[in-house]
Amino acid sequence: MWTYILVGVIALLAGAALGFFIARKYMMDYLKKNPPINENMLRVMMMQMGQKPSQKKINQMMKAMNNQVNK
Repeated sequence: MWTYILVGVIALLAGAALGFFIARKYMMDYLKKNPPINENMLRVMMMQMGQKPSQKKINQMMKAMNNQVNK
């Protein structure tokens, strides 16, 4: 009787862990293919915040965001 419960709990934990890692991998691949922000969106956001965006600053911010995604 206890063995059935133990096997069920272990299978549940293994399934949850496997599901988590599969979902994480899927989301990382999705975000790599479809980045959530591009240069134009970044330029508009900076202008809304009252900053005059230079191309150098936009390139720096895009590089920093891409480094975060690729980790």
